[in-house]
Amino acid sequence: SSALDPQSPAGAGLAGEEALEEEEEEPEPEPGPENSEDSEKAAPGYGLGGGAGGTGGGGRGCVLTRRGITLRVLLKDALIEPGSGVLSIYYLGKKFIGDLLPDGKITWQETGQVFNSPSAWATYCKKLVNPAKKSGCGWASVKYKGQKLDQYKATWLKRHQPNAPSAAEESLVSEGEEEELLEEEEEEAAVAREGRMLTPSPDPEAGPPGKRPENKGRVPVRYCTLGSRDLARNPHTLVEVTSFTAINKFQPFNVSVSSNVLLLLDFHSHLTRSEVVGYLGGRWDTNSQLLTVLRAFPCRSRLGDADTAAAIEEEICQSLFLRGLSLVGWYHSHPCSPALPSLQDIDAQMDYQLKLQGSGNSFQPCLALVCAPYYSGNQGPESKISPFWVMPPPEQRPNDYGIPMEVEMTYVQDGFLTNDILHEMMLLVDFYKGAPDVVKFQDLWNQEQTYLDKLKVSLASRTPKDQGLCHVLEQVYCLLKNSS
Repeated sequence: SSALDPQSPAGAGLAGEEALEEEEEEPEPEPGPENSEDSEKAAPGYGLGGGAGGTGGGGRGCVLTRRGITLRVLLKDALIEPGSGVLSIYYLGKKFIGDLLPDGKITWQETGQVFNSPSAWATYCKKLVNPAKKSGCGWASVKYKGQKLDQYKATWLKRHQPNAPSAAEESLVSEGEEEELLEEEEEEAAVAREGRMLTPSPDPEAGPPGKRPENKGRVPVRYCTLGSRDLARNPHTLVEVTSFTAINKFQPFNVSVSSNVLLLLDFHSHLTRSEVVGYLGGRWDTNSQLLTVLRAFPCRSRLGDADTAAAIEEEICQSLFLRGLSLVGWYHSHPCSPALPSLQDIDAQMDYQLKLQGSGNSFQPCLALVCAPYYSGNQGPESKISPFWVMPPPEQRPNDYGIPMEVEMTYVQDGFLTNDILHEMMLLVDFYKGAPDVVKFQDLWNQEQTYLDKLKVSLASRTPKDQGLCHVLEQVYCLLKNSS
């Protein structure tokens, strides 16, 4: 549910250590970080899913084996063309986008790493998500403009070698590889049947334009019931958080959050029936192990709007730098559901934790906050804002989801409301003005209160001690009422 959609490059040291499926049609340079796929094993391949055939098998003479059909061959015969973002992989809720180069190599857009074959890229990406993954089933996993590469390979064979034995006749797929392919295909088919999105998307709670927020009843599940990863499971499934005391552990860091942070993210979350997202700025003190969250930075962009999101993120980076703050976390909303993380949120948070931790051994935490402004299960009009952190699954169960942990925070009431915060609120009102999913604040939230009344009550507990600037909030509320 995050617009930031992180595809974490953490674990980059895994590149090039895999035994991969298909050989290249010509010798490659000596292996390095970007061309370590040249020594791919001469093992049975994947039939239509990435094919092999062994060299000289069956005495076929000069017939080009399925293994010999590479991206360069398909490019040479104009079945495919080089281009930016034309290659994609979907795996366990993650989306990877690649550029196809004129020489048949692949550049992963997230990191700029270059891979020599679909198999190399697929294996590397899948191991980032699932370290237990042994191979990538590259030609069956990588899509070119939405169509699997093995279909282009089959087209080439039909065109150039109509009498060549079919993949089935060649019996090239080992039992283990066939099971792996079938398992992934079944997972993909299950998702297709359910019509579920695997990438961060607008909140599934949001109804048609003009419809008021309603509780859709997303029922949370307990973490212990999840088991291993299952692509057929809805990525929007909410998961109850686990307390550190319940597993006999101490929270690895302390958290202090200022009232202005909660005020701004609560205000942002109230404005629309769709999910919102933003960053958290603050400081990390290694000596006291204290994470201090001092500022919220709302993303004034729509989920899926990559261009706008990039510009906003650049603006936020500059704001962090100018204030002498570090990026310490993120927040997002579940408009009508409990303030609990979804499976998708858990994976996103794990990615952020790895990114903020960096390549060194030093530990820096990353905090996630979930705000539920309109969930009917909340006590009264006040939004529920819940922090969480993800503990990696046990080493002996690498295929499990990360464990969402409940985080205890110290609440610090700010002395005053800054012009900075008020300006940000004005910008948010202007951004959502006239949108089909904007909340109509003059409408009734319950029998006695309008949505504006509800917002005021929710923000009241988060306003500073000094009420000097709080009268300006009334101007913001007036703008809200008129704009919606």
